[in-house]
Amino acid sequence: MKKGFLIKTLGTTLLAAAILSLTGCGSGKEKEVESKTTKLPSIEDRYTIDKEKPAWQLDKKEEETTLTWYVNADWWNTEFGKDLVTKKVKEDLNINIKFVTGDDTKLNTYFAGGDMPDIITIFDSNSSIARKAETWALPLQDLADKYDPYFYEVAREDTLNWYKMKDGKSYGYPNYSNTKDDYESGNIFARDSFIIRKDVYEAIGKPNMTTPENFVAAMNKIKEKYPDLVPFGFNDFAKDGSSNGSMDGVVQDMLGVPYMKDGKYYDRNLDSNYIEWIKAFRQVHEDGNISDDTFTDDGDKFKEKLQSGKYASIMIGSFVNQGIPLQAFAASNPDSAYIAVDGIQSTEGNAPTLSQAGISGWMINYITKQAKDPAKAIQVFTYLLSDYGEMLTNFGIEGETYEKITDNKVKYTAETRNIQLNDAEKFQLEYRIGEFIQFGHDRFKALSDESYVDAVKQMQEWGQGKLVPQFATENIGPDASTQEARALSAIQTNWSTTLVGMLRAESEEDVDKLLNDYKEFQEQNNIDSINKVRNEKINENKEKLGME
Repeated sequence: MKKGFLIKTLGTTLLAAAILSLTGCGSGKEKEVESKTTKLPSIEDRYTIDKEKPAWQLDKKEEETTLTWYVNADWWNTEFGKDLVTKKVKEDLNINIKFVTGDDTKLNTYFAGGDMPDIITIFDSNSSIARKAETWALPLQDLADKYDPYFYEVAREDTLNWYKMKDGKSYGYPNYSNTKDDYESGNIFARDSFIIRKDVYEAIGKPNMTTPENFVAAMNKIKEKYPDLVPFGFNDFAKDGSSNGSMDGVVQDMLGVPYMKDGKYYDRNLDSNYIEWIKAFRQVHEDGNISDDTFTDDGDKFKEKLQSGKYASIMIGSFVNQGIPLQAFAASNPDSAYIAVDGIQSTEGNAPTLSQAGISGWMINYITKQAKDPAKAIQVFTYLLSDYGEMLTNFGIEGETYEKITDNKVKYTAETRNIQLNDAEKFQLEYRIGEFIQFGHDRFKALSDESYVDAVKQMQEWGQGKLVPQFATENIGPDASTQEARALSAIQTNWSTTLVGMLRAESEEDVDKLLNDYKEFQEQNNIDSINKVRNEKINENKEKLGME
């Protein structure tokens, strides 16, 4: 499940410098040895480990443990022990978690000052902080071997292998890490689609919109019949250029643009079929069917327009994250609800290759070397990764908030379902079901038809069979603070400007000129060196997962 357009990436020069300072200079080998031989405290007076039983059920420590858990996101809910879910976590593990939140600046202060929290959650597995994890975090295998071997029963082997460092050990563990088995299970759903209001679609005769020409014509039909609507919209562009809404990667996935060719990195932004569609969108804009506001609206404004049904059609990325406004509009306007339809397809015969959260996941969790009670910290990981912990965080307490229908299906109790549907604030503050997600996974959400709002279910059905994993090309960017990383950052910023310029260009010739300028900018910024790094990392990724 991708959480899309909310996250800031890590890897600033300041952060890189702070992390490098931890590795020392001139005595690097001594620091490396020290990092690998961190002395772990004994637990012999607390419990005896058992491979068949999670350690949190064995631990006899009477006093409550307080753990400080830093989450690198200002939006994270820092309350603990007051809602149904975290109250149960607190009771079962005999812990109190003090959540601290912030941004990259706050994270920098930890590494610069050396006063680290017990657990750290970040969002970029390709950042300097992740790539130097062995200098500041504890190996999960060492913690599991000493304190909680049951961890191996609940952790995914492929995910652990993915996060292994050069020393053969894994230091971080993510949420929403989907493996090949997950993709093949049918238990994870597509998140992106082309959607259109049902009433609009029917009023314009349910046209075929799978070719550029037909798409342009359909948008003109919408303008004619619905002059008060914006015929075509898309997710908001990030102000810092870190995200281009749904107008590059999402469209490329719809077109089935490959990620690799002949086993090497392929620049999807330069794909001829993608550019053909960019020229079609340019025409849509010229015809007055894309509002200029769409390029400047922020995420809140985008949600407002979804909730009011202002857009007739949308190239939408991560529609589950837009579930609340989509559901609000559908509830008020059931005959006008947004539906996914075939549109924006390859003219070269490629099938869609939609994305989901890959094996890298989203939030990555680490236990630091300064953890006051590393045994309790790894117990938290095991607990939340277990079926028991996943059911608690996704559905609450059996018999109280949910009931089993079959071995593979559950449903909320009538009272819980009523609160979920009619009192969202209470559901969030008093229950917190589905929000304590540091180790969440989509396969558990699939156990209930009530995990997702009704407004997105048809969109999920439309996406069945269209998901294709792209593990080999995950996290292949150059290491932060390298010359190639700085060059790539400049190229990505230039691409954001180029893309907006192409969509708003006055002619197709202007699109070609902007694209040629972008290619020249790539060359000036050593794109060949960047692609060499990408290809090396593609090979490393294949080796990690035993891919040919």
